[in-house]
Amino acid sequence: MALLIIGIVVFLGIHLLPTFRGVREGLIEKLGENGYKAFFSVASILGFILLVYGFASAPIIPIWTPPVWMRHLAMLLMLPAFILLVAAYVPGRIKAVVKHPMLTAIKTWALAHLLANGDLAGIILFGSFLAYAVYDRIALKHRQPTELIETPGPGSPRNDIIAVVLGIVFYVVFLLWLHPLLIGKVVVPM
Repeated sequence: MALLIIGIVVFLGIHLLPTFRGVREGLIEKLGENGYKAFFSVASILGFILLVYGFASAPIIPIWTPPVWMRHLAMLLMLPAFILLVAAYVPGRIKAVVKHPMLTAIKTWALAHLLANGDLAGIILFGSFLAYAVYDRIALKHRQPTELIETPGPGSPRNDIIAVVLGIVFYVVFLLWLHPLLIGKVVVPM
């Protein structure tokens, strides 16, 4: 469990740096722009590896047993999470309306997994990501416009179709092949 917690602290900690302007600017001043980006990337990868390995090796300590319908709800919630994930990179009306589709995708993913998992490691992992995404969204509202990355206006409706189609494709591929390969079989009780 310690590796999971260390991984979460490193991964989410580095992703919280932009919310602390002084710390971020100090690191850029010391390391340079490219040095900061390299540090950010290495810390992110290291944190991600630690949290994945920590989660996989964490003991299963049941806290509660989710009702069967919550697993179905979780699977349903994951579809818009994948669409929002794609929409974060494809400028369209979805991105313009949601404003921060990546954070909304993370919140949806975390909530879905909190509903479907009742073990301590799952609650720690998914609860941490949900808290991070909520905090980061609130922090984005308080940043100065010059601190935010300028995004182009809404793209064509064609981009929304691309986001929806790719989101559905990624959802199906992840559900049928990648989830069982990387995490384990998706259990859908009848």
